[in-house]
Amino acid sequence: MNKRTIFAALFAAATMGLSAQKPMTAPAGGKAISDELIGIFFEDINNSADGGLYAELVQNGSFEFSPVERDGWGPGTAWRLSRPGHSTGWMEPRMDNSIHPNNPTYMRLHIERVKEYYDYTGWKGFGLQNDGFDGISVKAGEKYDFSAFLRNFGDAKKVRVALVEQLPGWPPKDPKLLAEAVIDVTDNGWKKYEAVLTPDSTCRKASLMMLVLNVGDLDVDMVSLMPENTYKGHGLRKDLAQALADLQPKFLRFPGGCVVHGGGDGFWNTYRWKTTIGPKEQRKQMKNTWGYHQSMSLGYFEYFQFCEDLGMEPVPILPAGVSCQGANGGWNMWPTQAQDACPMEAMDEWVAEAIDLIEWANGDPATNKWAKMRADQGHPKPFNLKYLGIGNEEKISPEFIERFKYIYERVTKAYPEIVIVGTAGPGSHAGNPDYEAGWKLANELGMPILDEHYYEQNDYFLNKRQYDNYPRGGNTKVYLGEYAAKDKKLIDALAEGLYLLHVERNADVVSMTSYAPLFARKDGTQWNPDMIYYDNERPFLTCSYYVQQLFGQSSGNYYYGDCVKFEGDAPDACQPMENVHYGQSVVLNTKTRQLFVKLCNASGEAKKANIDLSRFGLKKLATKTVLSGNADDENNYEAQPIAPKTEQIKAQKKFSVDLAPYSFVMLKYAL
Repeated sequence: MNKRTIFAALFAAATMGLSAQKPMTAPAGGKAISDELIGIFFEDINNSADGGLYAELVQNGSFEFSPVERDGWGPGTAWRLSRPGHSTGWMEPRMDNSIHPNNPTYMRLHIERVKEYYDYTGWKGFGLQNDGFDGISVKAGEKYDFSAFLRNFGDAKKVRVALVEQLPGWPPKDPKLLAEAVIDVTDNGWKKYEAVLTPDSTCRKASLMMLVLNVGDLDVDMVSLMPENTYKGHGLRKDLAQALADLQPKFLRFPGGCVVHGGGDGFWNTYRWKTTIGPKEQRKQMKNTWGYHQSMSLGYFEYFQFCEDLGMEPVPILPAGVSCQGANGGWNMWPTQAQDACPMEAMDEWVAEAIDLIEWANGDPATNKWAKMRADQGHPKPFNLKYLGIGNEEKISPEFIERFKYIYERVTKAYPEIVIVGTAGPGSHAGNPDYEAGWKLANELGMPILDEHYYEQNDYFLNKRQYDNYPRGGNTKVYLGEYAAKDKKLIDALAEGLYLLHVERNADVVSMTSYAPLFARKDGTQWNPDMIYYDNERPFLTCSYYVQQLFGQSSGNYYYGDCVKFEGDAPDACQPMENVHYGQSVVLNTKTRQLFVKLCNASGEAKKANIDLSRFGLKKLATKTVLSGNADDENNYEAQPIAPKTEQIKAQKKFSVDLAPYSFVMLKYAL
């Protein structure tokens, strides 16, 4: 073996050692905690799926919008008739002989005359135009996959598909052509046609035109325009998915939220996972709880695939046989609605909903029909589902308890290895009757995890330390599944961070947390605040996003409470305390051999923290990340003044850190 080969082998071994170190033994004084503490929760609220995380650029591509969802909506919503050269004809929504019963509505184009006229030289045809979600944003040189299901009548037809930029002025001008393709439509039955469009220039507000160039009739359905450059090629908008990946979340809870059980609409609008898998043209679209439309293009397969792409545990939430809380049930969003309940004689359907999902996610395609559906969609290997939520912040009524028990007992008997996540109802604080009833039920059943939700002013997160008083030694852990301070300023994010320091200290009781809501589209927002705002061009990351990111980057499995002391505190003070607006947490990850020191100062006065890390074998260098600003600073569409700053520093075992007012500091060490 020559010297070059020996050097290469030694270098490879050293590199492998850096990326795959052996786990270490935790030094004395630590407390074992959950290493799945920081996750994310996705609900299709604020137009988060279509026109958001899912990268589809055409709105209402299947003509399924309904007036039930929003006044004035219908099959033609988001579409315009296009007839350059004064071509003539009309369009007609129909539901006979559709592609699939789950997707009944399509558009029939009747083309009477096609001609060129006036300034539209070179442009002719009769058809449709879609402007996407407040315009279609395309980039020069990037490829966009067009597809549509078409059904021809009579002679073959040519369909011109074009990305265009509409130019202002009068008389009307030719639209600027960005990309085009011509499709020959010959089949007299439904057939999927495809083309690739590559714009020659960038446009922030393009439109998609489909122009039929021959007279006669043509049926159109499932029109789609997808960028080829999606996250890992799995159909999610790359920048939004990357923003989630940068959080380093340990799990994803989906698909809601009130979306799970119909929200204010009642139980009829309950989310059914089985109609969100398989080919897109066979999925059943539905009214969204928040008033708009769900295409279900982002369905259960895509959620599970995204979990696999990011290394997250999937945490699907299924209905418990009752609808959202009714009068006096929590947030009072639907004060006149009673809680609907499925008849007990029909509850086996909801048991099957859970068991079939487990088999779809984990089963063998050779022996299980649901697992075969997963394999047919392109994923023969199991998704290894571990968690399953039943219910979402319902009023813990006698009807809910009876139905939850019915599902819980049968699912745990069939699949005892699945960890069932229950619900503590809306407003999860001591004294709330639903909270008390939820915990009573959890203790009775020996439930593994109970999901708590609460949204509060920042004063609560600054001053309260709810989990310090939770009993130890019980069977049921806490999942803080929805929480947020009710604004998006830096002080709100620091209040959340201070509260998370207390959660980390209690992570032997609290095993999972997720901020909510996750996404909000500009000019399409129903709920504030949210973690990530966005438009067609980019995401806008809030102060809360950066706090969540720091905690996601610093997960571990041991907590040390005696390594940091703030000057002026009593010697035995354990931070963060109630009504004290600063605090600390030291977390060790024995698997990655990393140590994290987190310091939060949510007060208007500077603080000094004295740190002793003598028990840990530190490498020579460390990184220091600081998030700081003024209390009322806020990241929004106009300005983003708050972002973390990171530098490399010399690692020391005993030292002090000065904390500026309204700041968060994280120190990261290799061991």
